[in-house]
Amino acid sequence: MAPHANQARALSFDTVATQYAAARPGYPPTLFDAVEEFAGRALVGADVLDCGAGTGIATRLLRERGARVVALEPGAGMAAELRRAEPEVPLVRGEGNCLPFAANSFDVITYAQAWHWTDPAHSVPEALRVLRPNGVLALWWNHADARVAWVAAEEDRLAPFTHSSPTTVAELFAPLPVRVATREITWSRRITVEEHIRNLGTHSHFVVMDPVERAQLLGANRNALARLFPDGELDEPYRCGMTVVRSATTLA
Repeated sequence: MAPHANQARALSFDTVATQYAAARPGYPPTLFDAVEEFAGRALVGADVLDCGAGTGIATRLLRERGARVVALEPGAGMAAELRRAEPEVPLVRGEGNCLPFAANSFDVITYAQAWHWTDPAHSVPEALRVLRPNGVLALWWNHADARVAWVAAEEDRLAPFTHSSPTTVAELFAPLPVRVATREITWSRRITVEEHIRNLGTHSHFVVMDPVERAQLLGANRNALARLFPDGELDEPYRCGMTVVRSATTLA
């Protein structure tokens, strides 16, 4: 884990793995279109390493695009859920700071909601080592779109208790011999208020919170949303920020 990352928080997802698999959003097809665009090749037949694969949300979507995916996951609970959901996927226990793979093994390495738990001083050289020539490292995060009024109000309510992950991390790569591109994709999903609350409950800052405090905080948020959405449904809007990295020593 990165020195600045809290390892207990990073592994806290093991305690909510089933809820995580059921409640967390996926990613839109346009995200994977962008991966293919930046990689300069289709995902069909590509060897892809999905790092910090969690319960396999991105793993499944990459496989649906025709990729040959290997999942890497450090947490026992998350790995067990991934194994249950995607029994055919090769699953390796490990993390991005020390990849247990030979050099030139993969065409694409992905981190969906996970790269901020690594130490870039280790995870970037490791990714470049394991990638094939012209391979790409693709990092992305779903973030609630605070340009939508109800999301902004919710973020204000929860701000004292939450911690954000980056949308893109392009500036961190400036000292390294790599080329970087970024893309933002907006999308949304229609879900119930209760499903939205369950999604919030899988974020690490809530998982590690005192259970009584967590229940009170999420309960108050549920009540606010119930008043705003009396039919019990809402559109959960996202800005998905992607950063794609490739070695500067390879051809475009």
